[in-house]
Amino acid sequence: MRSFPLVPASFFGIALGLVGLGGGWRLAHRVWGLPAAIGEVLLALGVLVWAALVILYAAKWLLARDAALAEIAHPVQCCFAGLTGVATMLVAAALLPLSHAAAAVLYAVGAAVTLAFALWRSGQLWRGEREPGATTAILYLPAVAGSFVTGTGAAALGFADWGQLAFGAGLFSWLAIESVLLHRLYHGPTLPVPLRPTLGIQLAPPVVGAVCYLSVTAGPPDLLAHALLGYGLLQALLLLRLLPWILEQPFTPAYWAFSFGVTALANAALIMVGRGDAGAVATLARVLFLGSNIAIGLLVVGTLALLFRGGLKLERRPLSASSPAAGSTPAARP
Repeated sequence: MRSFPLVPASFFGIALGLVGLGGGWRLAHRVWGLPAAIGEVLLALGVLVWAALVILYAAKWLLARDAALAEIAHPVQCCFAGLTGVATMLVAAALLPLSHAAAAVLYAVGAAVTLAFALWRSGQLWRGEREPGATTAILYLPAVAGSFVTGTGAAALGFADWGQLAFGAGLFSWLAIESVLLHRLYHGPTLPVPLRPTLGIQLAPPVVGAVCYLSVTAGPPDLLAHALLGYGLLQALLLLRLLPWILEQPFTPAYWAFSFGVTALANAALIMVGRGDAGAVATLARVLFLGSNIAIGLLVVGTLALLFRGGLKLERRPLSASSPAAGSTPAARP
């Protein structure tokens, strides 16, 4: 009997990383004249991964609703569902040079899903009674990452004024959530080993925010753009310092949590160089671009090795089986 894998929403981070790196190569082609074909291949691969994940994730909701509901009710796993809309908007940006109409439709769908999920999840959080140990960097995904990517996409489609509103939503959500997260990290129990790779998301807010800010503004990068990049660099160095501690968790797809921030860090610097920045940013841009390629390359190799070794184990459901009652065991861990 044929079956399908119950893909966790966190797997959309793979599409984010591939599309982010492909976008970086597009920028590097414009700034440094690097081969354009590499970026287009990476973007095509990212779009294919996204399309496959959309099909499998939709099948999960249609044919294994108990697993989908269990995942979205989980205090940690739930926020990964916000990546569905974010990844869709990034794919829209990748397709923009090929078809403005297709990009606009995908962006509208992604933005609507992102906003709806952010409002739903944030409304739950405002009710309280949350276990402090469940507070992780994953909380950035619905309102912070979602708002920043919404703003970037709006500007790309010619609606920079709407993008500025989205930037404000992301910026102040980030500052509010970061204070809560740092209080938990400073004063709460140490992160359990399986959750440590989620710290990679800590890099994303300042640098995804920098990309958004640069997208909704014009002219040479200003103080705020440099400040956002500088804070992103600090987060990157802190994560490097903590890497041995994080790596106590053997490789799993959860390490793709690093991909969004790593690619956005390099892309923000490339945008600045393309807008006339020199000096420190121009020097750092080459190092950051190289680092993003190495990081995504390692994630790809690790994921393929896990797949070939049979270490990527997902619950499977028969295509003909009806969905059990909600409340069964979740399909996958973060």
